[in-house]
Amino acid sequence: MKVIAFVRKDLGTGASRRQRIAGQTPAIVYGGTEAPVNLSLDHNALYHALKKEAFHSSILDLEIDGVVQKVLLRDFQVHAYKQLVLHADFQRVDATQAIHVKVPLHFVNADVSPAVKLSAGIISHVLTDLDISCLPKDLPEFVEVDLAALEVGHSIHLADLKLPNGVTVVSQENLTVATAAIPAGKVEAEAPVAAAAPAAEKK
Repeated sequence: MKVIAFVRKDLGTGASRRQRIAGQTPAIVYGGTEAPVNLSLDHNALYHALKKEAFHSSILDLEIDGVVQKVLLRDFQVHAYKQLVLHADFQRVDATQAIHVKVPLHFVNADVSPAVKLSAGIISHVLTDLDISCLPKDLPEFVEVDLAALEVGHSIHLADLKLPNGVTVVSQENLTVATAAIPAGKVEAEAPVAAAAPAAEKK
């Protein structure tokens, strides 16, 4: 994915405000052996790019005045109630250096899991993204969580995930990723029925 940017020479709060009025978003790129560079991006292009999941977890081609650099989106700020991106931060990446990135989790096969298909259970997603470490070339857009074998009363943990080659989890704990349980309302509804049986027998 490509991001077109231009070097921003006018700095300060007033300059940033003027840029936003003109349909531009202030940004910065930093990291690596080069000095940080203040940038200006087309607001509408950035706004729509931010709606794409892959834009947040992919190596991007940042083109600055015709020169392309490999970067990651590291942060961005949006207006509290307007559809307005206020600022964006990009970090340069080195192909030979591992990067620490947060990628989304994609949950698949919930409908065929024993928890749902046989027990009408509910699967809860405890985690929605994952901190990983890898070389830029190995960065996945997402990590898949297969729920096909999940049963009621059981959970999937980080150790159960099948990670792409070259990818490791940053967390030292074996965190819970997803759990399956019977809905509370269903359990409560069944309990009175079971309790009523002995009372009926006494009559």
